[in-house]
Amino acid sequence: MTISKSGPSIFGGIFDVEGKKKELAAIEQQIADPKFWDSPDQNQQILKRRRQLENTVTHADACHASLDDLEALLELQAEGEDVAGEIRSELKRLEKEIGETEIQTLLSGEHDASSAIVTIHPGAGGTESQDWAEMLLRMYLRWAESGSYRTEITDYQAGEEAGVKSVTFLVEGDFAYGYLSAEIGVHRLVRISPFDAGARRHTSFASVFVTPEIEEDVDIEVEEKDLRVDTYRSSGAGGQHVNVTDSAVRITHLPTGIVVQCQNERSQHRNRETAMKILKSKLFELEMEKRREELKEVEDQKSDIAWGSQIRSYVLHPYRMVKDHRTKTERGDVDSVLDGDLEEFIISYLKEKSRKRHKVRG
Repeated sequence: MTISKSGPSIFGGIFDVEGKKKELAAIEQQIADPKFWDSPDQNQQILKRRRQLENTVTHADACHASLDDLEALLELQAEGEDVAGEIRSELKRLEKEIGETEIQTLLSGEHDASSAIVTIHPGAGGTESQDWAEMLLRMYLRWAESGSYRTEITDYQAGEEAGVKSVTFLVEGDFAYGYLSAEIGVHRLVRISPFDAGARRHTSFASVFVTPEIEEDVDIEVEEKDLRVDTYRSSGAGGQHVNVTDSAVRITHLPTGIVVQCQNERSQHRNRETAMKILKSKLFELEMEKRREELKEVEDQKSDIAWGSQIRSYVLHPYRMVKDHRTKTERGDVDSVLDGDLEEFIISYLKEKSRKRHKVRG
């Protein structure tokens, strides 16, 4: 058995590693210029891009290094050396590297590398669905924590008895949007209700919507005449001082009817700033959705929060299982999923999405 790496890079068609190395070298030249640090806001985007490129190049180099090591071990085996254990170990490491390489190819969309803005809304059903929405909030916050993402709840509307009426939060970090875009849609819960004195089984629904956080240098034009800005006293999660003054901000974009609000900060100015960032992201996503409509890539986002439109079901009774209806992926350990272990579902969806995209192009 021989391994040949002659000719173009084996990852050339996947990563365009050479192209990324050239881009990285160009960025390093920019950073070396003393004038580079005169524009702090722009610098942050360039530094973020450098970090992403470094990760990609480092990963590709690691794959090649594993191939080199495996080729050397195979040559030793051909000469009669007993290196079967080392070959198995190297194959396992190479398999892991290739798996992670594949994930990077799945996250190659225009905004996949961006941070994410996530909004959760309960469906019909009052307290039941509101409690389910809060369970989903906890699930995603735990997922983000396990992936070392930074989270910030920007708007939290508490339910009357339990749960939430609506919640919006930021997930900051590389590829947060690429991963969490797999969660867009309706999520269904089946369980014995903790709010039903008769201990009957209930079905609850909640919707998850995710948009990329749009960077400051993206041109989204929003005119003041198109905005209605209301201020009010904050309520809900946010600390003991958050509701002392009318610092919360609600912005309505009149042409589209989009409403965003932020009550996380004590400062009305900071809340308005955050709300405008969320509004721009939603307006950008609205425009992107129009463009994708012809390919029907946002069909799930338009579904009613009701029976038959769910992307995933979480069943706690009469049996225990989580099933993704798009990919048929199933898990029996429901508690670990609700505790944020979503990787299998997310990766399965991204692979299925990629497969369908290539099928359409083919």
